[in-house]
Amino acid sequence: MPLSRRSTLTQFLIEERRRFPQASGDFNALILDVALACKAIARSVSFGALGDVLGAQGSTNVQGEVQQKLDVISNEMFMRANEWGGHLAGMASEEMEQPYPIPREFPRGKYLLVFDPLDGSSNIDVNVSVGSIFSILRAPADVVASGRDVTVEDFLQPGAQQVAAGYALYGPTTMLMLTVGSGVYGFTLDPNLGEFKLTHPLIRIPEDTHEFAINASNSRFWEAPVKRYVDECMAGRPGVRGKDFNMRWIASMVAEAHRILMRGGVFLYPRDTKDPSKAGRLRLLYEANPIAMLMEQAGGRASTGREPVLTVQPGSLHQRIGLVFGSRNEVERIERYHAEPLSWKDSNPLFAERSLFRDAA
Repeated sequence: MPLSRRSTLTQFLIEERRRFPQASGDFNALILDVALACKAIARSVSFGALGDVLGAQGSTNVQGEVQQKLDVISNEMFMRANEWGGHLAGMASEEMEQPYPIPREFPRGKYLLVFDPLDGSSNIDVNVSVGSIFSILRAPADVVASGRDVTVEDFLQPGAQQVAAGYALYGPTTMLMLTVGSGVYGFTLDPNLGEFKLTHPLIRIPEDTHEFAINASNSRFWEAPVKRYVDECMAGRPGVRGKDFNMRWIASMVAEAHRILMRGGVFLYPRDTKDPSKAGRLRLLYEANPIAMLMEQAGGRASTGREPVLTVQPGSLHQRIGLVFGSRNEVERIERYHAEPLSWKDSNPLFAERSLFRDAA
């Protein structure tokens, strides 16, 4: 039976499971537990100042970032909602330095959950949309067979091995964007029923766009290919691109990704020279990989600028990476520029002499 636009998340997952008669149901139950955590976080976010959840916690996380109260609350909600069901062997989070093995008092399962409990939390105090990002991986066979505690190495899987990914967006409405490897589906939380309902089936990202998102304040640190791309967009119709572009920057990656899924665009948070010790700003396992899976499943593309994100072999739990994603033709153009930066720099005076974002003298 074809899915109705008003199918609930539970009905959608049942329909998906029917395609795999051998499935145990653990996977569906895990996604519903993740959705429950997202509903709880949405409720806390919605209270804002009324719920005494705004402001800093007075601590920093493993990234060295100041934790907001809602960072800690959201992390706790994810852990409590997902530790007891028997579907997971362990979890890893932006807010925890080490993986979290499922306590022995609960049964352990065959999946791993990786998440950013509240992306964009620095925007909470100004009421900008924030969200939660999650990724589901299979636990290594020996973890499932032996029941041993998970280690960092168990989570170091390329993004191509994800079995599901998604995010919840806490905005004017609460939405859950999900892929289980068969396209991207959007669900909107019905506040009367407390259920996510399918409102955006089989989302497709336009291949072309006239919007890009980048933090222009970092322009002095950009590598040549990124400068070239942005300069060409800023040149507009008279320039080599022959069309005008709009620039967007929300500083909430979930909100940026959602806009691109809804209407196209390209997002750049590239590797730069601001801190040579870091290969990028965003975290590979619980930010870049799940967003990349969503983009690729919706017909877009996600890249480091040099290679597809989903092929990158992680080297550490909190590894950072440069990230470009969105409309396929724009991302592929940026990749081409990375493949030929020197020839452009030598032949185009816009970069060295009069770049729109050149360094101050």
